[in-house]
Amino acid sequence: MSDTMKSSAGRTARSASLLAIFAVVLLAGCAKRDSITVGSVPDDYRTNHPIVIAEKEETLDLPVGISDRGMTKPQQVSLEGFLANYDRSAAPVLRILVPEGSANASAASHAAGDFARFAKQTGVPASRVAILSYQGGSADTSAPIRVAFSAMRAQTGKCGRWPEDIANTEENKHYANFGCSYQNNLAAQIANPADLLGPRKPSPIDAGRRGVAIDGYRNAPYYHAVPAQEVEY
Repeated sequence: MSDTMKSSAGRTARSASLLAIFAVVLLAGCAKRDSITVGSVPDDYRTNHPIVIAEKEETLDLPVGISDRGMTKPQQVSLEGFLANYDRSAAPVLRILVPEGSANASAASHAAGDFARFAKQTGVPASRVAILSYQGGSADTSAPIRVAFSAMRAQTGKCGRWPEDIANTEENKHYANFGCSYQNNLAAQIANPADLLGPRKPSPIDAGRRGVAIDGYRNAPYYHAVPAQEVEY
């Protein structure tokens, strides 16, 4: 065998050896891929401040004057707005807490009865209205009537966490309080928290109304196609 052929054969053997070594390295890397664990700190405001569904106590304190004899107009307006958020389908217990031992205890007792009747008129089931009492303090002070019920609400944790200096941006990550107010505002705008759990069942189709809408669309002047005009070139 000539020297040229020997040299060529040697280069071929070395190339084959290098390819074999490269293949082994690749296979070793693939074999260890699933065994590597990478730890990371969440940097998503939706993860740091998640919106959750939980039971929340809704309360309204209505001041009652010593000389009041029943529900006043301002009290009625406030109570009506408060009961607008009461879920008639879930029908939680509406508690009307009347102070005892306070200077306005007698007036509060009269007003509480009017509150209960007004709540029933707005759709609160009569069996779900409860008038209770609480210690209103000394006889020299006037205590409010508290109206309360429990409801499922979408909410997040409290904002204002500053565990570290926000000027420390070495890792280029969000600070702890980032996005908290946005998540709170978004949760407050959700009318039905159940929408976060899944889609609602489609409502039945109003066939009559659908026909009127389709006829109106078809009979509109702009619906009919205008024939294209011939253009001479």
